[in-house]
Amino acid sequence: MVAHVDAEDKGRRAEGCREKEAMKMAALRWVLLGLMVAAAHGAEGGRIRHYTWEVKYEYRSPDCFRKLVITINGQSPGPPILAQQGDTVVVDLKNSLHTENVAIHWHGIRQIGTPWSDGTAGVTQCPILPGETFTYKFVLDKPGTYMYHSHYGMQRMAGLYGSIEVAVADGVQEPFSYDAVYSLLLNDWYHKSTTEISTDISTVRFEMDGMDDMGGMGGMGGMGGMGGMATMGGDPQSLLIEGRGRYNCSSMDSMGGSCNMTNPQCAPHFITVIPGNVYRLRIGNLASTSSLSFEIEGHDMTVVEADSNYVEPFTVKSLYTYPGETYSVLFKANQDSRRNYWFGTNIALSESSTPTGVAILNYDSNPSRQAPATMPPAGPSRSDIAAGLAQSLAIKAHRDHVIRPPRRSDRLITLLITQNTINGLLRWSVNNISLVLPQTPHLIALNEKYAKRSSNSTPMSPDAYFPSDYDIFRPPPHRKTSYGTSVYHLKFGSVVDVILQNANTMYPNSSELHPWHLHGHDFWVLGYGLGLFDPAKDSSKLNLVDPIMKNTFPLFPFGWAALRFVADNPGVWIFHCHIDPDLFLGMGVIFEEGVDRVGNLPKSIRGCGKSKF
Repeated sequence: MVAHVDAEDKGRRAEGCREKEAMKMAALRWVLLGLMVAAAHGAEGGRIRHYTWEVKYEYRSPDCFRKLVITINGQSPGPPILAQQGDTVVVDLKNSLHTENVAIHWHGIRQIGTPWSDGTAGVTQCPILPGETFTYKFVLDKPGTYMYHSHYGMQRMAGLYGSIEVAVADGVQEPFSYDAVYSLLLNDWYHKSTTEISTDISTVRFEMDGMDDMGGMGGMGGMGGMGGMATMGGDPQSLLIEGRGRYNCSSMDSMGGSCNMTNPQCAPHFITVIPGNVYRLRIGNLASTSSLSFEIEGHDMTVVEADSNYVEPFTVKSLYTYPGETYSVLFKANQDSRRNYWFGTNIALSESSTPTGVAILNYDSNPSRQAPATMPPAGPSRSDIAAGLAQSLAIKAHRDHVIRPPRRSDRLITLLITQNTINGLLRWSVNNISLVLPQTPHLIALNEKYAKRSSNSTPMSPDAYFPSDYDIFRPPPHRKTSYGTSVYHLKFGSVVDVILQNANTMYPNSSELHPWHLHGHDFWVLGYGLGLFDPAKDSSKLNLVDPIMKNTFPLFPFGWAALRFVADNPGVWIFHCHIDPDLFLGMGVIFEEGVDRVGNLPKSIRGCGKSKF
C-alpha cells in the first residue's frame, strides 16, 4: 500500500497542491465563521443556517469497492453543518431514494421545544416518502461536537451521515486553546447492501450448531464485544476515516463486484499541520457495529470534550470510542516535520480480521498524500476489556464546568438486556420485550390521544424484572420474548435513575458490548461495573461529585452502567443501542415526558398510521 500511495501522489502532484491549499483554508474556517456570525447576528440572537439537501443513491468507491451509497448532494459523508451556539438550523431534505423512506436524526441535539425535529421515524415523525421534501428546523442550544445520520432502517450503514460542529457563543472562552480545528468521522464499511444485511439478520434462527458460522462468541471466549452476534455477518470489510478507506482488491471473494485501488475516491484523507501548532480534532464514531480505537502515530492526544461536554483533561495514546460517541482531543504538531504520520483506527475489544483504517497527518513541507514509510498503528490489545472500562471510568466533568446531579432520584428503572427468540428467530429484548415501532409515531399518538399511556407508569424497584440472584453468566432461562412498544411514562420534572444490566446471549459464555444513546437529553454517567449490579455494594461507588454528562455510553460485556437524568424536555425520546443491527432487532425503549406541554404538532410530521389526512 505504501508504494502505491507514493506512486499515486506523484501522479497527482498538481491535485495534491490544490487539495493542500484547500486544507489550509479549512483550518481557518472557524475564524471566518466567527466573523460571519458576528456580522450576521441581529438583535434577536443567532443566525439562521439554511441548507437544501437531496438524498439519493449513487455508485461510489469509498474503500475502492464500488457499491451503491446514500449521498447528500453527492457527498458521503454528507455536508458538514458549521454553526454557533444559538443559531437556528433549517434543512430542506428531499428524498430521491425512489423506493425507500428516510428520516435524519440530529445526534446529540436536545431539540428543546422542537421534539418533532428529532428525526426518528416511528417515534417523532412519519418517515419522508420518496419524492417528498421535509423541513427540519431546530436551535443549537449548546456548543460542541455532534453528528447526524439516518434513523430509518439501517441506512446509516449505507453512508447517510455527517458532522455538526457548534462553536461557542461570542465572548465565551473554552477551557482550552488551539490554533485550528478539524473534524474526523470514523465508520465501518460493509460491501453488502443494507437490504441484504437486514434480511440476513432478521432470518437468523437460534441454532447452536450454527454459532460458528455467524460469529458466535466473537472469538474472545465470551467477551465478544461487537464481533459476535451483533453483526451476524462477520467483520466489516473496511474502516473509513472521513468516508475513505482502503480494501485490498486482491482479496476479493465470491461476492464479485468492481474494485479499483487507484480510484481517487479511496485515496486516504489527509490533514495538513504546521509544526509547533496545537490542533483540535473533533472525532465522531458512526460505525454501525464496531467499537473503535483511534491513534495518531507518534503523537499523544489530550481528551478535552466528550459528547459536547468539557472533561477534566487526560492524555492517551489510543482513544477508545463507541458507536454514537463524540470526542474532542488536542495534539501538538511536535514531531519530525520532514515526514508524514498515520492516523489509524482499529476495531477494539473484539477479535477481528478488518484491517486498520488510515488517514494521513501531513506536515506542510511534505507532499500531502505521501504515505509514511512506517506501518499504521495496530491499536491496543483487542481483548482488553479492562482498558476500555478504565478509560470510561477516567472521564470526569471539567473542574470548572461541573453540573452536579440531584442527590436523589424520584424513580429507578432497571433494564435487563438479553437475547431471546420470537418464532425461533433471534431478537434482542429489554426486560423481555423486543421493541417495535408503531405505524402512528409515538409523539403524534400520545399528543393527540390515539394511544393510552403505558402501564409502565409506576416506579419500579431494582428487582422488578429480574431477581437479585439472576445469573447473568448463563443464557436467559426464558428463551422466548414478545414484541412491544416499551413506552415508559416519566413524570415531568422528575429525576430518573436507569440501571442497565448486560447479560449472557443465547449462546454460552457470550456477552456483547452495547453503546446506548438517549435522545432529547444529556445524562449523568454515575458509574460502570462488571458483573451483576448489587445495590448494597455498588450504590456507594456511584459518582455524585463530578460525573460527566453524555448522551451515549458503553455497556460492557457482563457489566452494568448507572445513569441519572431529569425528565424536563417535553416530548417522546427513544433510548436504544447504537449498533444498527441491535436496534433493528429490538434493543431499545421509549421515554415519554410532558407530552401535554408540547402543544400543536406541525402538519408536516403526519401522514402515516392514524395521522393520515
